[in-house]
Amino acid sequence: MFPTLQDLAGWLPPIDTHSAFVALGLLAGGVVFVFEKRRRGVSDDRVWYVMLGALAGAAVLARLGTWAQHLDPTHNLSLIDQLAYGNASMLSALVGAWLGVHVAKRIVRYPDRTGDLFAPAVAVAMAIGRIGCLLTEKPGTPTGAGWGIVLDADAAAYTGGPAGVPLHPSFVYEIAFHALAFALLWFWLRHRPIAAGETLTLYIAAYGVLRFIVEFVRGNEVAWMDLTRPQLFLLVTLPVLFARILWMVRHDRFRLPAPVPGTAHDAPPPVPLQRIPSREVRR
Repeated sequence: MFPTLQDLAGWLPPIDTHSAFVALGLLAGGVVFVFEKRRRGVSDDRVWYVMLGALAGAAVLARLGTWAQHLDPTHNLSLIDQLAYGNASMLSALVGAWLGVHVAKRIVRYPDRTGDLFAPAVAVAMAIGRIGCLLTEKPGTPTGAGWGIVLDADAAAYTGGPAGVPLHPSFVYEIAFHALAFALLWFWLRHRPIAAGETLTLYIAAYGVLRFIVEFVRGNEVAWMDLTRPQLFLLVTLPVLFARILWMVRHDRFRLPAPVPGTAHDAPPPVPLQRIPSREVRR
């Protein structure tokens, strides 16, 4: 485990590794957001307030999402301590970003859909940010085989995982997913005839499915019916996302609209002019 960047490489400063990779992920996501904004020709400067709303909502709800974990409130941190020192949840951060975007749009009266701007940016930010998790947190449950991440005594004491046992690299699974999702979004899906804003819906739904599966080998605390808290949350939210995707399919929102008869799009292509040989003029 590498709690600080200096533990990762001696010449680096003693900065918290997890925070550093989260910051790098946000920076990379911001760069992707700018490129996508320019490619789509978005010139309304109010979109920056929408982006700030997403960041603020993610920062706040990431902490609050892990606050009331115990029915006995005396076992939970105070609100101030939770916001300052509490554990962060990536799923809660995504919900917070969604809420922050909608609140910001209301405030600045931004009318357009922004999911297509955020989808590749979120994917690359998640891929980089999860590297910080891989380097600082318990990898997962035992694989029961000869492969996996093996913790030494110091790393086991730091993460709370077992020492000398091959463990599932659960964060590697997520990093690979987000990297592949970014590639699909950047090089293929964003060029497909999909309704405005819905590439983010597809990406979040796919991540929800993967996260539900990965939770079985993640090693998080079981909350109810042999399911972890993230899985219980996904049991509620995934059906909503799937219902939206089904609605999109039934309303042909994955295809370009057919040309309307009588419009310029319906007109036949122009016939190229043919060169007619000139005749010699006799006097």
